Amino acid sequence: MTTRWRESVGLITLCVGLAAATISPARAVTDADCRHRVNSTQERLLACIRRDVLWQHLVELQKIADANPGAQGHANRNIGTKGYRASVEYVTRLMQKAGYHVQIQAYPWKRSRTVGTPQLTIDGHVYREATDWFVAGLSGSGQVHAAIAAPGLESETSTGCDSASFHGFARGSVALLKRGACDFDTQVANAQAAGASAVILYNDKADIDANGPYRKHARGEAFSAMLSQPANIPVIGALSYEDGAALAAQSRSGNAPVAALSVQTELFSRKDYNVIADSPYGDDAHTVVVEGHLDAIHGAGILDNGSGSSTILEIARNLANTPTKNHLRFIWFGGEEIGLLGSKYYVSALSPAELKKIAFDIDVDVTATPNYAILIADPGHAHAADKFPKKVIRDSQPGNHAFLEYFRSIGIASRIASFGNDGTDSIPFSFAGVPNTGILTQQDCCKHDWEVRLWGGFTGNFEGNIPSHDGGCVDNPGRWCDNLSNNDRGVLEFVSKATAAVVLKFANDGGLGRKK
Repeated sequence: MTTRWRESVGLITLCVGLAAATISPARAVTDADCRHRVNSTQERLLACIRRDVLWQHLVELQKIADANPGAQGHANRNIGTKGYRASVEYVTRLMQKAGYHVQIQAYPWKRSRTVGTPQLTIDGHVYREATDWFVAGLSGSGQVHAAIAAPGLESETSTGCDSASFHGFARGSVALLKRGACDFDTQVANAQAAGASAVILYNDKADIDANGPYRKHARGEAFSAMLSQPANIPVIGALSYEDGAALAAQSRSGNAPVAALSVQTELFSRKDYNVIADSPYGDDAHTVVVEGHLDAIHGAGILDNGSGSSTILEIARNLANTPTKNHLRFIWFGGEEIGLLGSKYYVSALSPAELKKIAFDIDVDVTATPNYAILIADPGHAHAADKFPKKVIRDSQPGNHAFLEYFRSIGIASRIASFGNDGTDSIPFSFAGVPNTGILTQQDCCKHDWEVRLWGGFTGNFEGNIPSHDGGCVDNPGRWCDNLSNNDRGVLEFVSKATAAVVLKFANDGGLGRKK
């Protein structure tokens, strides 16, 4: 997932329940039974969502990643790699065997490579590339020596997400922008229009546990940003929060820091792929999309998002012979990790008539976090909520409530979550006017004391080294540790069952998309 979802303060908290061990096992059924029978009730469907089969999908994705190492020799399923294409083939094969009509949707994408050795020095301090900062994907080229300016000096929270933020910005300055309030492309486009000579992005404070050792000892993390459109100027993506916030404070003091940077990139084009599987049942004028991303970032990507991909696979396979009122479409998107490329393309390629048929979208992004939290995506709490068609927020509430009610029924706490504009594949659906919800079990760092009281576990990392505050595996380049061991079987099972219950409910909602 590109940007970690963030729990909203003061929203719904449900009854506390601890791990899946508290859930009574369903009547044993064989895999063959599940594949061939009609699972038209929640009891029958959930009996077929089993941890051993779910886990086996993760095993297979790990094998694929191991068999297709990247340039540095690590297991790899990232966009544009043989490992990702083999993942597409794996999902396609299983869905065709189950009886779905499967389409592999190809779409173009641009990427960039860095030429030579990029350099960044600020007030004489040398920042180390690939440690303290990264060249953003699709960054432009250039050599720049200029003062750093934080747009909207009167506001510490200004992120350059609108042109008004750049009022008074000195053309030729390097724009220093905090991530999180909108997508990177919007920030960079506004900076370019204001005459910035370069952009330096820095991490969002919300990604750091301000009260824990993660901030004190690890200083936060630099991260690698990816644009979806090529920039005309160099883009640094990005500094840690501490480094960026210190530079912003210095800029606001009137003693602007001076950056000297050199970045050379070259662009080239590739193809990427979505897997789209349509059920033979249901009214396609009222289609429910169940989706998640199949691509990884920084390696095998077994938690993010092999886990969500496994959840979708098992729901689809166990509904293969089940007639439903509404049509079900299962999609595994590519390119989520570098800018929601697959979902943006899918939604934009729909004709108005095809788009109108989509009644609801359910996003499944990370479902097996060991030190988990249970978060439910509500588009009403996205940073771009004011830009969505108004009906999206209103019509999404039944999805949020369905997840909340299911988790209440099994005694596990859940919370509504907010997320950034580039956070997950439901975002393009929101912009297109499609109501949606989603599920996430968290990643990276840091779990707080109040979250431990809700879900048990430890403060600090949600995944990776537990207990620890080092930032986890998923979004940290160079660690290559989002492997099979980074997942929990029990969490994968009970979250997959929750998702299956919601999918079945919406598949048979006779009023879905039919109400004005």
